[in-house]
Amino acid sequence: MKHLLKTLLVGSAFALTLASQAMAQTKVVIGHFGDPLPYKALIADGSLEKATGWKIDWRQFASGAEVNAAMASGGIQISEIGSSPLSAGLSSGLPYQMVSAGKVIDSSEALVTRNGAGIDKPADLKGKRIAVPIGSTAHYSLMGALKMNGMTEKDVTLLGMSPAEISAAWSQNAIDAAFVWVPVQTKLRENGKVMYTAGDIARAAGFHTFNAWVANNKFAAENRDGLVKFLRAMFEINADYHKNKAAWNADSPKIKAVAASVGVSPAAVVPMLDGTIYPDADLAMSANWMGGGAAKTIRSTAEFLKSAGRINNTAADYGQFVNAEFAKAAAGK
Repeated sequence: MKHLLKTLLVGSAFALTLASQAMAQTKVVIGHFGDPLPYKALIADGSLEKATGWKIDWRQFASGAEVNAAMASGGIQISEIGSSPLSAGLSSGLPYQMVSAGKVIDSSEALVTRNGAGIDKPADLKGKRIAVPIGSTAHYSLMGALKMNGMTEKDVTLLGMSPAEISAAWSQNAIDAAFVWVPVQTKLRENGKVMYTAGDIARAAGFHTFNAWVANNKFAAENRDGLVKFLRAMFEINADYHKNKAAWNADSPKIKAVAASVGVSPAAVVPMLDGTIYPDADLAMSANWMGGGAAKTIRSTAEFLKSAGRINNTAADYGQFVNAEFAKAAAGK
């Protein structure tokens, strides 16, 4: 009887331990855009959940405007977001902070003109039907492309569409051009040509775009350890991609995992990844990003959006919304 009682007590204690561990695991909703990125290789095998100790619910959004709406409602805790909607969200007082740079956009976003639409040069864009996810980095780059050529949104027929809607409209010849990211951009190029990449516009006119990682203020304050581990995993996978790019080929498990996450072939993913810079620890903590540059870019973006009538107000100081604490700890700085 004593042995049986002891066994029951030990079993009960073990069960309580397991239960308490399960209760301690934090469920975190994280937003993303469904595009191919190195970190998505960490999702399939559960290594990101293992690194953070979180139970992660991945939520896909069509644009940064949708991310802002989700952040405003408290529906997500962490998300990727483009620099243009980031500027708009911070300017409107949304309760989140930038905790790291996620990617520096170059050819992964581009203005593609449809074959047969009669667009051979930038001036031909006037009066054409151009689709873009409204409020996105692609939208900001499109405004930059138009400004470079002496035009504004009023000189074209601007159509707000999600990437999926752009793809459908393109196949029906219902639009003449679109500014969008991969993988949809890759499909458009099958019957079109690239006029400008986001990188072209950034270099020519200073319309720099990037994706940031943002976290809800309350969540960040209460989950420092997990957030640091999350960013460390991002830095490590990004560093691996840039240092061992040849190994990230169509036959590699990592590329296959990324391909599976976005629904395209491994062979198609390889060139898609190549159009973006993914910050490792050193780049993220450099003067261009968490060392002060990010706040300056957010400010210049917000000022342009206000001048274009896209937002009503700008903040006095955007540095207050860029918190380098977590990235610094993740980088071991």
